[in-house]
Amino acid sequence: MKKNTKSPKKKIPVALQLWSVRDDMKRDFAATVAAVAEIGYDGVELAGYGNLDAKGAKEAIDAAGLKVAGMHVSYPTLSTDLTTVISDALLFGTRNVTCSWWPPAHYLSAAACQRIGEQLGKVGEALRPFGIRFGFHNHDSEFKIFDGRPAFDWILGAAEPRNLVAELDVYWVHFAGYSSAKFIRDHGARIPLLHLKDAKELGQGPVDFGSIFEASDSVGAAEWYIIEQEQYSHVPIKSVRLCYQQMKAWGRA
Repeated sequence: MKKNTKSPKKKIPVALQLWSVRDDMKRDFAATVAAVAEIGYDGVELAGYGNLDAKGAKEAIDAAGLKVAGMHVSYPTLSTDLTTVISDALLFGTRNVTCSWWPPAHYLSAAACQRIGEQLGKVGEALRPFGIRFGFHNHDSEFKIFDGRPAFDWILGAAEPRNLVAELDVYWVHFAGYSSAKFIRDHGARIPLLHLKDAKELGQGPVDFGSIFEASDSVGAAEWYIIEQEQYSHVPIKSVRLCYQQMKAWGRA
């Protein structure tokens, strides 16, 4: 990581995307979130409830003293069971619901991406009266270039900012050969959630977090840093502990 010696303008809480410890969650959700809290994380981003239902997960998260930074939800669920999504978000006291993925085969042109943005915007419009902010989480396919712009540009441009924001996954941006820092400078006001991930544990891969933090600090819109771990050098809970320790070393936790 290139050094970023400037202190952040504001303290940004750090959450863990629980997909990082999904097998642990399936065995014992309550013990898993307790272990996440013991590491020092401020909150979690939900990706299902492991061996519990929503009510049980809420009780376990509260007992661990954690906040819910947001919820990842699939588009099929959003399109067929939005009532439950709303109910769960209100139960957890989170304002952030994020569509976790879109089929890459649908990214065929700028116009196709705009149609996807319009669909996502309609979901956000339906969630907004409940105080819920709707976002979209990228992978690498959203940085396929159409007419000189990434697919994600076309998606965001097709929806009102109040109906659709971005949760930028910086590893997938890097994997696609694009610059997270540039995307943050171009769209930073619409990026309240920053997904921090590397090829291995944070700081052990190719992602340039120095430029990312510098861009994010300059925009000042990020409300949560959300760590996600998908490639492991250790058992998952140790990997996410090392990620948090790296955030502390960077002065970001």
